[in-house]
Amino acid sequence: MNGKVYLIGAGPGKADLITVRGRNILKAADVVIHDYLVDKSILGYVADGAEIINCAGLGKRRVSSGKSDSQRRINDLLVKKARLGKKVVRLKNGDSSIFGRCREECEVLLENNIEFEIVPGITSALAASSINGIPLTDRKIASSCVFVTGREALKGNRSFVDWRNIAGSGTVVLYMGVGSLDNIITKLLDSGKSIDTPVAIIQKASLITEKTVIGTLGDISKKAKKDGVSPPAVIIIGEVAGLAKKFNWIRKNRRILFTGLSEERFFIEGTYFHLPLIEIKPLEDYAELDRHLKTIRRFDWIIFGSRYGVEYFFKRLRAIGEDSRALYRIKIAAIGGSTGRRLSDHGIFPDLIPRKESSEGLIGVFRKLKLKGKKVFLPRSDISDKGLERRLEDLGAQVTSSFAYRNAMPIDLPEVDLKEFDEVMFTSPSTVRNFKRRYIKIPDGIKVKCIGNVTLKEAKRCGLLD
Repeated sequence: MNGKVYLIGAGPGKADLITVRGRNILKAADVVIHDYLVDKSILGYVADGAEIINCAGLGKRRVSSGKSDSQRRINDLLVKKARLGKKVVRLKNGDSSIFGRCREECEVLLENNIEFEIVPGITSALAASSINGIPLTDRKIASSCVFVTGREALKGNRSFVDWRNIAGSGTVVLYMGVGSLDNIITKLLDSGKSIDTPVAIIQKASLITEKTVIGTLGDISKKAKKDGVSPPAVIIIGEVAGLAKKFNWIRKNRRILFTGLSEERFFIEGTYFHLPLIEIKPLEDYAELDRHLKTIRRFDWIIFGSRYGVEYFFKRLRAIGEDSRALYRIKIAAIGGSTGRRLSDHGIFPDLIPRKESSEGLIGVFRKLKLKGKKVFLPRSDISDKGLERRLEDLGAQVTSSFAYRNAMPIDLPEVDLKEFDEVMFTSPSTVRNFKRRYIKIPDGIKVKCIGNVTLKEAKRCGLLD
C-alpha cells in the first residue's frame, strides 16, 4: 500500500512561522525531503528517527535540454518513498504554490496514484512586507499587487512578461530578482514607472540575518550593491514600499540579541532576536546517570538546574523501566519557571522554585531549610559550573552530581551585523565563551546584559564587559 505525501510550505525562514498544521504533520513524518533554503531550526520539529533528505544533495547537473535534472530526482524520490508505504513530507521554503514547482510534483504523484495534500505556508513576500511595515495593498495607493519571478522574467534580451502591464500595477513583488535588478529597473522605467517609485529589498526575511534596503527605482541598485545584498531576497516596488520608514516598528524599537535557549519573549519592552549560542545534545554514554537513577529513591532532594536536565533525566528514567512514581517522597527543586513547567509535563510540581531564578536564588532559599545530612542529586550538563554543588555542600548537604546532557557550541553560526543591535544578553558562561570564539568582540556603544553573577564574571574575564 502506498504512503501519503504532504507538500508543506515551511514559511520564510523563522521556525515558528510555519503553520501549526505543517508543524504537526512534520512531527508525524517518516521521511522529510526539504529545500536547501529551509532553515535547519524548522527540522527540529521532525521526530527522532525520521529520515531527513536535503534536496541540495540530489545534484544540480544539467541534462541535454539545458534544464537541471534535480527536479526529476526529487519527483523520483517522492514516488519511491511513498511506494514503500512511508509518510512523506516535501518541505518547501515559503509557500509550495508560489514559484515552488508545485504542479510538477503534484502531477507525478497523480500519475503514480499516490495520495497527496498541499499545506499552505507564509510566502516570503508576505513575511518580508509585514515584518517591515509594508502593506502590499492599500485602498488609497495600491489596489492591486502582482508577483513576478525575476529569474524567469528576463532571459537574455527576451522578456517573458508584459512589463507595461506590470508597471501599471499598484505593487510589484519580485522573487529571485537580485541578479537581474538592473535589467528589471530598465524595463519598468521604459514601461512608464516613475524613477521616484519607492523600492524595498528585504534579504532573508524573518531571520536574524535579515537585511533591508530602502530606496527608489533611481537609486536602489546602487544602494543594494553598496550594502552587499544577495539572494534570497524579495524586492517590493510601489508607493507602499515607502511606508517602511514609518511603520517598521522593529527598526525603531530597542533591539536585543538574546543568546540563550529560552523560549521567545513577548509583550515586553524591546524586540528580541534569538541567536542560541549553545546546543543541547545527548551523552554518548549514560552508564553513570543510569546507575544513579536505579537507586534514585535514596535521595532526599533532586535539584534541576535547567529544563534540559529535566528532559534527559526522564528520558533515561524511562529507558531503565521507571517513571515518575520512582520519585515518591523525594522533594524536587527547580531553578526557575521554565524548568518547573517542564517538570509539570511529567506530572511533577516542584516543592521549590526560587523567586530569583538563578543558583544564587536557590541557595538563598536552601539557607532557610535544614539541608545538613540530606542527600541531594544534581543532574547537570557536562560543562556546568560546580559552584552550586559546592555551596550546597557548604550548607551540609551530601551532593551527588551526574552529567545528563552535553552543552555544545552550534556549528555554522551565521554572520551577524552586531551593530544592528542595541543590547546583547548572555544567559550563561557558555554563551559568553561561544560568543567570544565566534564573534570576537562587541562593537562600541552596545549594551551587555548578563543573567547571574557567574555569567557576569565570565563576560568580564573574556573582555566583553569592563
